[in-house]
Amino acid sequence: MIDDKGALTIGGRVVYQWLFAERRRMARRLVERFSREIGAYQRLSSAELFETITAVTEENLRIFAESVRDRASPSPAELSGPITESAARRAGEGVALDGVMGAYSMGMLEAWRAVVAGARPDDLDHVLAFTELVLGYVHGASTAAAAAYLEERRRMDSGEQQRRHTLMSALVRGDPLEEPARRAGFRLAPRYLVLRLAFAAHDDETEPGVDATMAAQRKVYRADQELADAVGEPVLALLDATGGTALLAGDDWPAAARIVARLSRAIGVEVTAAGVLAEPAGVAEAVRQGGEILELASVFGRGPGFYRMADVLLEYQLTRPTAASGALRALLAPLDEHPDLLVTLETYLRLGLNRRQTALRLHVHPNTVDYRVRKATALTALDPADPAHLQRIGAALVIRRMAAESDE
Repeated sequence: MIDDKGALTIGGRVVYQWLFAERRRMARRLVERFSREIGAYQRLSSAELFETITAVTEENLRIFAESVRDRASPSPAELSGPITESAARRAGEGVALDGVMGAYSMGMLEAWRAVVAGARPDDLDHVLAFTELVLGYVHGASTAAAAAYLEERRRMDSGEQQRRHTLMSALVRGDPLEEPARRAGFRLAPRYLVLRLAFAAHDDETEPGVDATMAAQRKVYRADQELADAVGEPVLALLDATGGTALLAGDDWPAAARIVARLSRAIGVEVTAAGVLAEPAGVAEAVRQGGEILELASVFGRGPGFYRMADVLLEYQLTRPTAASGALRALLAPLDEHPDLLVTLETYLRLGLNRRQTALRLHVHPNTVDYRVRKATALTALDPADPAHLQRIGAALVIRRMAAESDE
């Protein structure tokens, strides 16, 4: 028999001390196995696997080592936090529940094997006690993770979530608001800071072998969560992998700028945003104007960040219909017979002259972007690298787009 309060020792090693010391290396080995054998994890990017998933796996091993030290299964409070939060994120990001549960059972089985591999005959009592702790941990951690996962799915699939989405759609379209607001049980604020958002492409969305849909869903989910965390409650928003619209109650411009910066860090990509103040009935017009500000900031190479009309007044004036509009539009006429060059030039400006992001967005090699930009420069005699030319190119692109929209 063993002393219930004595440290479990197997193969001459104090088990909890060994687990503490080995948890980082073991976590990485486990995640490598998840990526080979669990379908849901095979579709995750290497960055997601070996940063996010590895960190959560290491945290699981740390908590398990503490339970071995204490000779007791962890309490629900000890399992909350990173473990339950990770399970909820997996639900929001589209990872199947069987994949999440499979990782727990596989991980603890491998931990058990690693510990008992050097067991001696006289270690039997300690092996049995350790096995009981493994089973207790699998039960407790799996139960906590599954509950958090299912609760998040319930929240996402709830009628309340759908009603909020319907209300946001009505605001963006300029539809009557009284009935959608009543159905959602939502009291609209007197005024909103309307954020138009543009997200750069994430490397995960184009990494070979990675599920691009899941990567995009993960980006949107994290953006939604970051908005809610920043404000302290769910935010009315319509987002997809390329950006969207979010409404912040009030008119706190500095807070909005901080939220945009937080969004960029949370989803791991550059974010460009435009803000316009509006009452609920004016949200649709604010969305239109915000899109215009966003476009001006992008095509004039202003780069990622947070913009309002005051930041693009010159660019706005340059693109208003005047006697010069036809001449500006004609600057890019040589590209009319080369639509690939025109699309590349427009995307290149929109993404802040970033050849790598442009290549990702267009699904081509960065060298192809370089070639197309050089060819467009040769045909138009306008070089995006020249600040004076950049303004003319930007104005011409916006005017051409406005003219095309008016023709539709």
